[in-house]
Amino acid sequence: MKLLIFIFLLSVSSVCTSKPAANQWATVTQPTKTSDSTQSIGTYTAGCLRSAVSLPANGTGYQLMRLSRERYYGHPDLIRFIENIAWTTAIQYRSVLLIGDLGQARGGPMSSGHRSHQTGLDVDIWYLLSQTAATRSLGFDERETWSSPSVLAAKSDAIDSSQWSLTHEKVLEAAARMPEVERIFVHPSVKRQLCTRKTTHDWLRKIRPWWGHDDHFHVRLKCPKNNHDCRGQEPIPEGDGCDASLYWWFSAEAKAEALAPKKPAPRPLLPPQCDAVLNE
Repeated sequence: MKLLIFIFLLSVSSVCTSKPAANQWATVTQPTKTSDSTQSIGTYTAGCLRSAVSLPANGTGYQLMRLSRERYYGHPDLIRFIENIAWTTAIQYRSVLLIGDLGQARGGPMSSGHRSHQTGLDVDIWYLLSQTAATRSLGFDERETWSSPSVLAAKSDAIDSSQWSLTHEKVLEAAARMPEVERIFVHPSVKRQLCTRKTTHDWLRKIRPWWGHDDHFHVRLKCPKNNHDCRGQEPIPEGDGCDASLYWWFSAEAKAEALAPKKPAPRPLLPPQCDAVLNE
């Protein structure tokens, strides 16, 4: 009996200490080097990235945050997008973007924080526009401890005017107008704020409401050309999205859905090509 109990406890211990599959991707800290062409493989929420490129910690108009996470890898298209939108922000709006997570060295699922960001085509950009970051390079501790405040007034759906500015709107518009951008996720209140502005709305179609994006916006790029194993998202509905579909997000039904306990979703299977990417 003692032997059986020992075997049972040993098996439980091994199960409890084993790392989930996502951690296999998190522990690989170098991109693959077997291909000259970067390839985004699979979908944004079930994929990987061959021959990733890293974003430098500093560039014109941006600084990279949370360096310890090592989530600063992406497809070259994503690196170019960040550099371009940051340059526009610096030259036209005299501001600096603080860049959050891109993806891991070989993409793939993360152990925390995101279901997407798996193919090197997603990036989080903080709403915080820091004058400090505009005058000097932030130290490592600052990059690790700073946080981006919510742009919502406390316990409400209203935009906090002390945390929101016309520059935020202009940066979102500039990003949405870039042809490589597939869509940009923002909090529903941010989308509503943009819809109420007396501006041309043709770019607002790409601005998509989604919970949890009150302190940053999430840019998603289209599948790059010649990345034949990359699977894009379903097309965006027609129109600018400033209709009844937006106001559903403020309904009692939507808020109840947001507060309801979420059952853990089964992790989708990765494409078979990702086994080779992980083990190269």
